[in-house]
Amino acid sequence: MERETQRQLHTSLLDEECSSTYGIQNGGSSVTAAVVLSTFIAVCGSYVFGASVGYSSPAESGIRSDLGLSVAEYSIFGSILTIGAMLGAAMSGKIADVVGQRIAMGISEILCIIGWLAIFLSKNAWPLDLGRLLTGIGVGSLSYLVPVYIADVTPKNLRGGFANFHQFMITFGTAMTYILGTVVSWRILALIGTIPCLVHLVGLFMIPESPRWLAKTGRHREFEVTLQNLRGANSDISQEANQIKDYTELLEQLPKARILGLFQRTYSWSLIVGVGLMLLRQLGGVSAISFYASSIFEAAGFSATIGTIVMAAVQIVMIILSVFLTDKSGRRVLLMVSASGTCLGCLLVGLAFSLQDIHWCKAFAPILAFVGILVYSAFFGVGLAAIPWLLMSEIFPVNVKGSAGSLVSMVNWFTSWIVTFVFNFSMEWSSAGTFYIFAGIGGLTVIFVAKMVPETKRRTLEEIQAAMNPLAERR
Repeated sequence: MERETQRQLHTSLLDEECSSTYGIQNGGSSVTAAVVLSTFIAVCGSYVFGASVGYSSPAESGIRSDLGLSVAEYSIFGSILTIGAMLGAAMSGKIADVVGQRIAMGISEILCIIGWLAIFLSKNAWPLDLGRLLTGIGVGSLSYLVPVYIADVTPKNLRGGFANFHQFMITFGTAMTYILGTVVSWRILALIGTIPCLVHLVGLFMIPESPRWLAKTGRHREFEVTLQNLRGANSDISQEANQIKDYTELLEQLPKARILGLFQRTYSWSLIVGVGLMLLRQLGGVSAISFYASSIFEAAGFSATIGTIVMAAVQIVMIILSVFLTDKSGRRVLLMVSASGTCLGCLLVGLAFSLQDIHWCKAFAPILAFVGILVYSAFFGVGLAAIPWLLMSEIFPVNVKGSAGSLVSMVNWFTSWIVTFVFNFSMEWSSAGTFYIFAGIGGLTVIFVAKMVPETKRRTLEEIQAAMNPLAERR
């Protein structure tokens, strides 16, 4: 029975893909006010994500001075965000499956607000770390919920560009936190962090629930009304609605997959792509550079203030560019270009520290390190910043999306914790060696993308998932 259901599922999706190929288009492929508003409100959570990640860099000197923290104690504070994020990622998929993505995002923001207030009121390390942990739990949940929600509400031809607004707002939040951190104290900066949380929390009352979640929970009338509003009053949603309902109904006949149930041949390709990309982007140094940008510039002998502000500006420009390129150039090409650029950037930074170590061209080394960080930031922003999160929201079918999304997000944050905690110690071991390792990971990422990552642009979620998880045929 299960095998027959899987065969029906795959056949149904192949039929839909053929229909799309031969010109039968889903209705409602244009931008509507409902899609724009839903995306804008959702990415307020992405700004919270970015502000949390960016906070530890400009706040470092102030917190260590005021509270007397050592390097090890501050490393705990910086990296404990990722521990909280692992917990949030582990819970977010299951919570969203039960209560819906809107309520799950609201719960996340409440935790973030409590966390920011705890940091603001801290007098010693314990409430500081607790606040950072709570903020991390909220951010870890949002890192999964926001891209999945955006992918669910946008039409297929616009999904890549709209999903990139998730990363744009992460980058914008990080950049604004860097900039504000140069003019306000760390306590005021924490208080400012509550503002986007409140905006997001209020905005959630103004947007619809994910139509795919409504279909999965059997609320078919509400599903059709929501989908019609998102696609426009005059759009023909019949094909898209039928495809979503048929796919969901067939999936519901399969066993519900828990995290351990993901480790089977059926989901192997999706799991390898999702987990592999998150591992490689983190091992390539993104969290270390984001969390400790100021100390990297200082170690290289460059102005931390100028370096972080210019880096933030470059990140914003490149992520805007990626919004327009993702649905035009495709995911795979941008990922390979992005990974190649991050490899080059880390090589330049490593070379700068090597020149410092041998006391040669010491005046040129800080400039080279600055250029290397800018190259890294620019190329990371155009692909690796957003596309792994976009692919995570595209490649897993509805019946495992909660468990798979939680697992992939947990891997991302666990790897981030390792990198951010070890980074300060590895810089003491060898600054040049640290960045050469990051460069090597960038090279491995290019190979991984070329061999394993499929192109998903201009395909419905159901088409992508049928191709990557051909359930009966791959058994």
